[in-house]
Amino acid sequence: MARAAGVSRQTVSNALNAPQRVRRDTLARVMEAIERLGYQPDQSARSLRTGSRRTIGYLAPVDDPFDPNPLMGGFLEALVDAAGAEGQRVLLFRPAHGATDPRPAIDELIAGRQVDGFVLSDVLSGDVRVEHVARAGVPFVAFGRTAPDTPQHWVDLDNTGALADVVALLAARGHRRVAFLGSPADLPWMADRREGFRLGVERHGLDTSEALELTAVRDDAAETVAAVRALLHGADRPTAIATAGDMLALTAYEAIRAEQLSVGRDVAVVGFHDSPICRLLHPPLTSVRLPLRRIAAELVRRLLAQVRGEPVAGRGLLVSAEPVVRASTG
Repeated sequence: MARAAGVSRQTVSNALNAPQRVRRDTLARVMEAIERLGYQPDQSARSLRTGSRRTIGYLAPVDDPFDPNPLMGGFLEALVDAAGAEGQRVLLFRPAHGATDPRPAIDELIAGRQVDGFVLSDVLSGDVRVEHVARAGVPFVAFGRTAPDTPQHWVDLDNTGALADVVALLAARGHRRVAFLGSPADLPWMADRREGFRLGVERHGLDTSEALELTAVRDDAAETVAAVRALLHGADRPTAIATAGDMLALTAYEAIRAEQLSVGRDVAVVGFHDSPICRLLHPPLTSVRLPLRRIAAELVRRLLAQVRGEPVAGRGLLVSAEPVVRASTG
């Protein structure tokens, strides 16, 4: 390779590993020779020399292959893309079959030096995974906010701001009585969405009646539909419903139609996640689209900064999201 490019072996090494050290014309000559000869660097030798595996470990959440989570599937796609753009691979792993504690699986990868760091998702307060990798001193980033007493290597969606923006959209379209259909799940991002709804209602001077806030009944769609239908009775019914998720929006559609009302014309509906089903509904559902590609790119950037020993931001990053407007809001 060095002979073909008319340079030294060290210059070829610099071109591959530290191109900023090589003059522009020399770099172009080396890269042309690499392309012409189809040269592929020996990654195992590079790993031994630099200590870098160029591999990111991702603890994949458990999912149902017959009912997959479109959000986490989309995040994985974005993560692989973001890692690839930085010359990195993503290694998916889970605890041993039947095990619930992820720590032994993490320790196995650390001991085998198979990854340079970890990406964790679905992070909750007091998350044992975060505490474990932090104690081990291993680079990591989290999709979701970590506890104040752990490293703040996280990126998260601004759920509060997103729901406040939904209310702003509905207020701008003349709605004064807006209801909220929340999730029964005790999750921080669901609590943030409810808080965002309240913030938006207060900010725009809308009806703040607590009766306009509903929580779906866990594992009982029929009872949730009945509760929404009861809210839609009478002349002072809400003219819009903001929901904490797209599946909850489907429940709102069913309740509205059961009351002989029209989605979009009589009652506006907004979902959250912008899952593929939103475009297939009649009318198509306005929903908050999660900026998964930006989130994944920020996670990879922050992780690699730790791996390379570069300055790391001392605080996490909240990423904003906006609703994609469709016919369900009129």
